[in-house]
Amino acid sequence: MGKAKVKRSSTSIDMTAMCDVSFLLLTFFVLTSTARQPEAFPVDTPASTTKDKLPDTNLGIITIGGEGKVFFGVKEREVRKRMLERMSAKYNVQFSEEDYTKFELAEDFGVPIKNLRQLLTLEASQRVLPGVQPGIPIDSTENNTNELYHWVQSARLATAEITKEKEGEKNFVDPGPMKIAIKADANEKYPSINLVIESLRNQKQNKFSFVTGLKGNE
Repeated sequence: MGKAKVKRSSTSIDMTAMCDVSFLLLTFFVLTSTARQPEAFPVDTPASTTKDKLPDTNLGIITIGGEGKVFFGVKEREVRKRMLERMSAKYNVQFSEEDYTKFELAEDFGVPIKNLRQLLTLEASQRVLPGVQPGIPIDSTENNTNELYHWVQSARLATAEITKEKEGEKNFVDPGPMKIAIKADANEKYPSINLVIESLRNQKQNKFSFVTGLKGNE
């Protein structure tokens, strides 16, 4: 008795559902992502063999370069706004809601607070042009003349306030105090870096990190 032949049919897979999911994911990432702002003052950091990674949140970065120019930035947008509110009250410099919105988007800056509103009127590409940002005023005191001291202090206090407000939220994890990192140009002279370190120590911020590039194998 002969075998019955089963008719073979080509296999087809309906990709409609997968395409829909792909476009939904793509749309989600496009709508929720933000473009990275250019650094106010790019520096060439020294090389090291340390592989410890800085946290992506709860971090303030002080950049030093260009013969003593100092820049500052924090990671969280909410902290940036609260920090600026504190500095506005301390130095009696008023900012509009539009100014606060623009400042939230600025990852770092380097101007005296009296010139900050003028900086915020510029496009991001214009802010990084040479000579536009002369650096944040800094000295060895705790007076208002040492603006970096008060920017860092305001950022730390703002972080603590926001953390306290979120303590009752579900799944809240306390990130601890704001961490500070110093990102100095490899050719920057020590007195400029030491001035920043002293400003941190004056507010009992004795623990901080140095940002370096990874040294290649020789």
